[in-house]
Amino acid sequence: MTSPDRLVRVATARGVTTLTLDSPHNRNALSTPLMTELLDGIAAAVADEAVRVIVLDHTGPVFCSGADLKETAAAYASGTVPAGMLGDVLAAVWECPKPVLAKVAGPARAGGLGLIAAADLAVCAEEATFAFTEVRIGVVPAVISATVLPRLHPRAAAELYLTGDTFDGRRAAEVGLVTAAVPADGLDEAVRRYCASLVRGAPKALAGAKDLLRRPAATDLRAEIAGLSAISTGYFLSDEGREGVLAFREKRNAAWVPVD
Repeated sequence: MTSPDRLVRVATARGVTTLTLDSPHNRNALSTPLMTELLDGIAAAVADEAVRVIVLDHTGPVFCSGADLKETAAAYASGTVPAGMLGDVLAAVWECPKPVLAKVAGPARAGGLGLIAAADLAVCAEEATFAFTEVRIGVVPAVISATVLPRLHPRAAAELYLTGDTFDGRRAAEVGLVTAAVPADGLDEAVRRYCASLVRGAPKALAGAKDLLRRPAATDLRAEIAGLSAISTGYFLSDEGREGVLAFREKRNAAWVPVD
């Protein structure tokens, strides 16, 4: 059972672990304690073979306001700020071998945008708002660019980074920050549908598909095709591949699909 004083609540059902940011008093700011719990939650979900999908959720009206500015201000005396751990969190989400889906019902700013971009899929309410406001307080969205810029269309990135203007969920979907924007009352159902699809994928194949998505652009097409052909053959000959083909032929669910 999750302790009432924890900042990240954990719940698992039917192969889906939900990590819920639960620090509404500071708009789910990325404090060191919250990020520590989030890293622990991700690591535990990755280690649990029964977990197939990770959902990032939140309590309160705000998904995540970014860095804990109170903690940051207190750190000025030491000449450092707690930005390093944010990089660790973004890398943990981006590199996670299991699909990660962000469920965004409310505003996100700064590090919260990096967290959304790091997830494989992100679904937001159309009414949710987003903004890269860093330049307006004299800083830049440096760390989060590692995950944000691969998602955003270049022209949109320039506009949003330089103006700091606020945009809604529909625009977030248009520019690639999120996968889909839906009416607020349809958010839970949209997340459920995505999770139902994701758990049908074979665990090792899902990890392999994520590796393909992160693969750098090829400079030698024939060498790239040869390498990918070898990967494809390996998966077809694997235990998962054999079971998947057999299940398809027998018109049944594969062994890895969770049972209701």
